[in-house]
Amino acid sequence: MCSPEHFAVEYAINPWMDVTTPVDAQLAVKQWDRLRETLVGLGHDVHLLTPEAGLPDMVFAANGAFVVDGHVYGARFKHPQRSGEAAAHRAFYEAQGWPFIAPSETNEGEGDFAYLPEAHGGLVLAGHGFRTELPAHAEAQEALGRPVVSLHLIDPRFYHLDVALASIDDENVVYYPGAFSAASQRVLTQLFPDAVIADDSDALAFGLNLVSDGLNVVLNTEATRLAGKLKAAGYHPVPVELGELKKGGGSVKCCIAELRH
Repeated sequence: MCSPEHFAVEYAINPWMDVTTPVDAQLAVKQWDRLRETLVGLGHDVHLLTPEAGLPDMVFAANGAFVVDGHVYGARFKHPQRSGEAAAHRAFYEAQGWPFIAPSETNEGEGDFAYLPEAHGGLVLAGHGFRTELPAHAEAQEALGRPVVSLHLIDPRFYHLDVALASIDDENVVYYPGAFSAASQRVLTQLFPDAVIADDSDALAFGLNLVSDGLNVVLNTEATRLAGKLKAAGYHPVPVELGELKKGGGSVKCCIAELRH
């Protein structure tokens, strides 16, 4: 995770960002602190990336890389405003001694990649359409040695896979069908017949931008309907308020890069 001490909406690169809407920087840090404390309280280790001035979106740490089996496929951001973040993430992983694969193709890390280790022998789901380019899916497959299934995002409000779909355990997902092309919806139905299906109110509340350890599902407090669906499916919803960071187009998952040893 990376503290939002420099967080601001200084440009608009997704439909949620409005440079005329003020950001309460202190409240953003307070809400982020609460998210970090929630993860620690659930028994998880949290490593911190040092925020850098001039990179207001560094708080969205999920976009910096994608890690599977201790191997790191690095990010290459689409927009120049965020391109400087990639080096900071690379330095973090290299300092940990993790094998790092530098990308040639445009991709935004876990923003557009999700991993399910028990689904069909270990499967990567990969989004494209707005940020990550389709050739990056093939590059990730070669880098990580896991089959990659491409999913076409068609609604600009759901510009990353992680605002439209999330893994909720090692073999199942929750997703919003309307974010995907008809063909990709059919693929998801075939792969995950028992998926939890979110509605548009869940998706627009950033409810799908969540993290789960297989039991506890940390999600935005606004996604009350989705919390109910997850509870009915046997999971434990853990709501967290992240209203200030939502102004930048992100929520829980955007703030968290998962380290898969």
